[in-house]
Parts: sequence; C-alpha cells; structure tokens
Amino acid sequence: MPRLNYQIILHVMGLLLLCNGGFMLTAVLVSWFYEDGVTIDILAAAFITLFLGVLFMFSTRGHRKEVKKREGYIIVTFGWIFMALSGTLPYVLSESIPAFTDAFFETMSGYTTTGASVLNDIESIPKGVLFWRSLTHWIGGMGIIVLAIAILPLLGIGGMQLFAAEAPGPSADKLKPRITDTAKRLWLIYVSYTVAETILLKVAGMSFFDAINHSLSTLSTGGFSTKNISVAYWNDRPVIQYIIMLFMFLAGANFVLSYYSFKGKVQKVLHDDEFKWYFLFIAIFTVVASLFIYFEADVALSQIDHPMVWGEAESAFRHSLFQVLAIITTTGFVTADYTMWTPFLTIFFFGMFFLGGSAGSTAGGVKVMRHIIMIRNGGIEFKRALHPNAILPVRFNGKSIGKGVTFNILGFFILYMLSFIIGSVILGGLGLDFETAIGGAASSLGNIGPAFGALGPVNNFDILPPLGKWWCSFLMLIGRLELFTVLILLTPFFWRNR
Repeated sequence: MPRLNYQIILHVMGLLLLCNGGFMLTAVLVSWFYEDGVTIDILAAAFITLFLGVLFMFSTRGHRKEVKKREGYIIVTFGWIFMALSGTLPYVLSESIPAFTDAFFETMSGYTTTGASVLNDIESIPKGVLFWRSLTHWIGGMGIIVLAIAILPLLGIGGMQLFAAEAPGPSADKLKPRITDTAKRLWLIYVSYTVAETILLKVAGMSFFDAINHSLSTLSTGGFSTKNISVAYWNDRPVIQYIIMLFMFLAGANFVLSYYSFKGKVQKVLHDDEFKWYFLFIAIFTVVASLFIYFEADVALSQIDHPMVWGEAESAFRHSLFQVLAIITTTGFVTADYTMWTPFLTIFFFGMFFLGGSAGSTAGGVKVMRHIIMIRNGGIEFKRALHPNAILPVRFNGKSIGKGVTFNILGFFILYMLSFIIGSVILGGLGLDFETAIGGAASSLGNIGPAFGALGPVNNFDILPPLGKWWCSFLMLIGRLELFTVLILLTPFFWRNR
C-alpha cells in the first residue's frame, strides 16, 4: 500500500480553514450591523482562521495532487475536527462560551447538525455569535467537503474520493458525470431553499434575523434556535410552524429528488421507494401521535403558553406533525415538551430516534433506505427458509441490490446499535440516570438534539460533565459521518504502509 500523501491532506485542511474564515466574516458583518459589541472578537477569530489556512496551504505548495481513498477518509474526518476547532474561536474570544470544552461541544453540535446546546440563555448571546452558531449548521448540513470539492479542481485535485467519504447515505447519487457539477447543483438547491424559507418566515411575521437563522437551521436539519423555548415561541402563529415543517420535510428528503422535481421529472420522485416510505412513515406516525395527544394527553395541550388559535384538533395535529418531522429529519426543533405526552408517546418518539431521514439528505440517523433494505432482506430470509435453492434478490426501486450493499447495510446497523449501547454505558458510567444516558447517546449518534430525562426538550446538555461533553461530541461526529468514515481510522490496518 503506498504511503499517505500528508501534504495534500494538510493542503485541503488549509482550504477548509480558508472557507471557515470566510464564513466567519459574514458573522462579522451581522455583528457590526446589530452593534452587539463583539465585532472585533469575531473579526479576530476570522483572521486567525484565515491565517492558519494560508499557512497550511503555503507550506504544502508543490504537493502531489492526488487524493486516494485513505487520504479521503482522513481529510473528511480531520476536516470536520479542524473546522470545529477553529469554529470555537468566535465563542471563546467573545466570551459567549468561555470554557473551551463547552465551546467545542457547541461547535461540533453545529457542524454535525445535531442541535444539542450547552447555552442556558440563548437570547442573551450577541447576535453576531448567534448567527455564527446557526451558520455552523448550514455549513455542515450539505457538507463542508462537498463545498470544498467544487473548488478542488481549480487546484488540480480530483474530488470523487472526498464525495464518496462524506456523502450522507448508502450511496452517493451523481446528478452529472463531473463531481464538481454535482456539488454545485446540490448547493444551488440548498441555497435556494434557504432563501425561500427566509422570505416566507419573514412574511409570516418573524423578524429577518430570526427568519434567516431558523432557515439556516431548518435546511441543515440542525435545530439551533434564537429563542430559549425554540419554535414554541411562535405557538400563537401556526403559519410559521407550518412553513418550518414544509422545509424540514424537504431537507429530510433526498436532495437529488428535489433536482428531478425542478427538472419536471416528478414521476421519478413519486416512484422512488425511499420517498414513498419516508412520506408514509411521517403520515402514520403523525396520525398515531395526534390521536394520543387529542384523546389522552390533556397536559400536552394545556402546557402550551399561548391560547389555541385554530382549535384543539388542529393544535394536536400540528404539534404531532411538527415533532414527528423534527425527530425523523433529526432537526430537533420543539414546540412543546413531548416527554410529557404520556409514557407511550415518550417510547414512541424514542423509537423514531433510530429512523432518520432519507439518504442524500442533510438528515442524520440510520436513514429510511437502510431500513427498507433490511426489512426486505428479512422477509426474503423467511422465504429462503422454505425455498433454500431459490434465487431471491433484494429489490430497491425495481432493481436488484447486490449482496455487498446488503451486507454493508447490515454491518452499518449492527455497528450503529453497538455504538449506541457503548455510548449509553459510558454516559451511565459518568453518573447519568438510565433515561438520560440512553437518550443522550441516541440523540448524539443520530444528530437529533433534544433527548430524554435531564437532556429533554426543555433542558440542555450543560448538565453533562466535561468528559460526557467530549464523548457526546465524538458520537455526533461518527453519527454525522456515517460511522465507517471515522471508525476506520481507529483500525491498525488503515495506517499500515504496505
């Protein structure tokens, strides 16, 4: 096995730091516009990040312009870590989050689009820092690596290995033969949706600042809000919540299907197996939750701060649909404390933590596609028990799925559940009770945000001990990068030079 090309790794790290520093400059403008008193601090953070980026790129000029699989895995994993480390600077320098552990947790939660927070009073944070906080979601949502590979060809570097390592889901669908064209089209859709949601939220009654921040969080399926009580702040304005629901749904669906829709190929969307099941899961779960809230959980409706606007039936439906979407798409916004909605609904929502959105979306979790293939494979195993010599392929979208893909998905699910179990045990060993430990592990690994117990929707992750915050940050990272990308770096054979 050839030696690793360390120079290209450091060169791309420099490129990512330059991108990160450039994004920080937008937060500088927001801070200056709102005169929040931390403009210089964020500007200093941007200059430090830009300087490090230039230093990395300058020191590795003349590198071999080739990215192979091993370099791709390292670039993706360490790219996320480098971005998170540099992303802490606006928090630390502005003293909005002075402790480095807390700042790193908040930043990793941002880039991995988890949405878990350690902030106890979000509304007291300077607007420039809040905007940066939401921006980390948006950067991480479609993938900082996908952004970078649109630029890499300018440096004479191919990007397919990076896209394969970062692309969310079992497969990396390519819209065009050239990988850079794919990245550009995905980002164009991403930006367009963000602009559209911002305009609609502003028209519906949000301030422009709140609208842009919630759009950045929604399209990335992140969940950071500018309000202490999240989207529950607008319980008296159902239209705002329905707008957010629409874009949560779009963000949790495969972005390739959005591209086909814009091209007029609606039939490809309607006949897509994963999209049909994604829609069906949301519909069924919403009906079940709505019925329980309406008939059983009086406390669920009585806890809402604002009076009913369109009646109890609508309120039950809206809050059910919102929370089902927020959990399945792993966005993590909340309109009420769903842990108070009867024991059945608590377990019901916990089960949804392991579903996830569609492959090729910004959502986290196991992904609907994997569940479909595992269920179909399980059904075929029953048939094989009766007809051992029959050729019974697993089919998806009318095509046979190779055994290699099926084994990969089964392996992923086993590894995912093992990571959840180990994650829960470690959090339990750090002193958390059972409900909090399993909720925190499932939420971090699935990039969901709010959990259960002491980490529920009305609480935050500030109660975790420092080691717990670092552990949850690790779970967020491996969950966002689909386990294999990060965990393969922990295997001895990956680093052997033969």
